[in-house]
Amino acid sequence: MEIVAQRVFNPLYIYLDIVFLVVLCALLAIKKKYLTLIWGIFGGVLYMIVDYGIFHLLTHSRSIEGGNLFWVLLWMSMSYGITNFVWIWLWYAKDKHLLEWSLLIVTWWIAAPLIANTFGQDLPPIKIQRTTGAYHGYMALILVAGYGAAIVYNLFQKDKTKRFPLLWMLLIGILVQFAWEFSLLLGGIRSAEIADWGQKITTLVVNSLLETNLGAVPIFCIYAFVTAKFTETLKARETPVKFTERIAELNALRVRG
Repeated sequence: MEIVAQRVFNPLYIYLDIVFLVVLCALLAIKKKYLTLIWGIFGGVLYMIVDYGIFHLLTHSRSIEGGNLFWVLLWMSMSYGITNFVWIWLWYAKDKHLLEWSLLIVTWWIAAPLIANTFGQDLPPIKIQRTTGAYHGYMALILVAGYGAAIVYNLFQKDKTKRFPLLWMLLIGILVQFAWEFSLLLGGIRSAEIADWGQKITTLVVNSLLETNLGAVPIFCIYAFVTAKFTETLKARETPVKFTERIAELNALRVRG
């Protein structure tokens, strides 16, 4: 069965979300989480390259009604690229305010469509969707390659403290996408014009297991490598460590707050 990732929303949702993104980035800057902020912006740019460059230009799997495809995709990419990448980064850091950051993002994901539906109900809707048959197989290959490499590494790594936290990465990779997908479904945006609940749930489950989760291992490696040398304020660490030593440091951390 072809999985269709569809969203239907009014323009007020876009404007409200842009304000939220500005607030989120400002809070990160105020709290001097410069590395997290840069990573989030990188995530937005990466999502745009994938969504517009691959999903639209290469596979022609994107379509839109009621809006300009480029600008809507630019907003969508920056929105979920920034929030997803920032949230994953904070989870890997086991940030001392992880609960607060998580509630900020998830609460907004749930509330935004409800607010937009109430106050923007008279605005003409935008419907954007993509089919996944052209590329989900490639995503699955990336998923297998990432986790496969991590599993092989762990099998040959004798020091338990330096092994990849596979369960932790798996939970985060699934959780972030699921929270996003479930919020869209709850808010009446995801699969709004698809009547079959079997298709709705299939899209929720498959996307949650695959789409963000495929980057869980690469993102962890990037996080460990970068933070082995630099702090959140972009300063060089007083005592830089090797990649495997940084993994051991991260494994020793506990979620605080």
